[in-house]
Amino acid sequence: MRLIHLLTAAGTLAALPALTAPALAEPDYAAAVRADYKRDLGAMWDDFHRNPELSFRETRTAAKMAAALRAIPGMTVTEKIGQTGVVGVLKNGAGPVVLLRADMDGLPVEEKSGLANASHARQVGVDGVEAPVMHACGHDTHITAMVATARRLAALRDRWSGTIVFVVQPAEERVGGAKAMIADGLFTRFPKPDYALAFHVAAGMEAGTVSASESIQYSSSDSVNIDVPGIGAHGASPNEGKDPVYMASQLVIALQGLVSRERAPLDPGVITVGSFHAGLKHNIISDAAKLQVTVRANNEAERARLLAGIKRVAYGIGVMNGMPKDKMPIVTVSEGTPTTINDAVLARRLNAVMAEALGAKNVPAFHQDGMGAEDFAYYVQPDTGVKGYYFAVGGSTRAEIDAAARGGPRIGSHHSPEFRIAPEAAITTGAIAMTAAVLDLTKPGAARVGTGS
Repeated sequence: MRLIHLLTAAGTLAALPALTAPALAEPDYAAAVRADYKRDLGAMWDDFHRNPELSFRETRTAAKMAAALRAIPGMTVTEKIGQTGVVGVLKNGAGPVVLLRADMDGLPVEEKSGLANASHARQVGVDGVEAPVMHACGHDTHITAMVATARRLAALRDRWSGTIVFVVQPAEERVGGAKAMIADGLFTRFPKPDYALAFHVAAGMEAGTVSASESIQYSSSDSVNIDVPGIGAHGASPNEGKDPVYMASQLVIALQGLVSRERAPLDPGVITVGSFHAGLKHNIISDAAKLQVTVRANNEAERARLLAGIKRVAYGIGVMNGMPKDKMPIVTVSEGTPTTINDAVLARRLNAVMAEALGAKNVPAFHQDGMGAEDFAYYVQPDTGVKGYYFAVGGSTRAEIDAAARGGPRIGSHHSPEFRIAPEAAITTGAIAMTAAVLDLTKPGAARVGTGS
């Protein structure tokens, strides 16, 4: 997951009077969640962490999740949805359909976390490249918390009525898994959800806390490839060719003008060139350069403007350097996901539920401090009719946060080799919060969000 959002460790949601009320007693099922972690879920997380798998290659992880869900009474499980995805369905009479999603893929990162259970796995990805693999974004905690949540909901059937759909999703890191599962019939072969819920562990946010926006939760993300053709020549005779390194370098600089000179100052946008490849030797002007770019925005209009601008600027660089029409830079978008927007009414309701279950002090106001992205957005696009709620769960201890603030060891960011979180706190808090949310949405007689009933 592209989680770059850090959340405040303090704050209130003033619009919700319930959040300022004294913290209530912990839910009675919280003890069972913690007992499950001590009994076997901690070992499950440990196994997932030691054995991460890359996007669309999560066969071992999927099989273990399918087995864990099948062990829950009343659960029906289907595998290989959207290649490696798993869907579990738990029915309990008439009522709303709630989809719970957990992503399961790791990243091509060599782990340097210092953990005793650090991954030493290597795997060939869908791109054909063998790489070290690490759960550098905490997806191992998400799937373990899903098992904890499923067990509690199955044990609490007397408190809810409806259908829960558990989605174990592949390839979030390539923002392709959600689309693949939907294309493979997630909303037609299985009960169509009224609501879709998910969470992400957040390094740098205090363990035991949760936070969710009442509007935008994550930015859009597009992976853009730019091929810059050149005309090869001897390095001592640049006039005999067209230098793609020079042109691509001009392009790297020019792209920033789309953000600094053309973007409205209060309308967020990011263009980052993450990869630049060209040439093989000191004295050879190569005939091609390749750039890999990530593009972020907070609304679809700005997203479209940035993508169109990249094509315009790239073409302009070719014209400026006198390239023939058949050798102009080529821009392609290989992966992308729209913004993740929480339904405002649903978010206000469930933020209040979180405050009741966890205590108001443990539900700080959401603060977007970066432009991370999530393919959960595909489940809750306007044309699906599904109302979405995505929340963050703290993953760092107060001691770690305080030490970093004093100049001590830094907290490893998401997608870094040093990424690490407090698994027990993240998994149990996530499961308690998710259980509370589902029980509220499916309790007999509960009003449907947006119906006025």
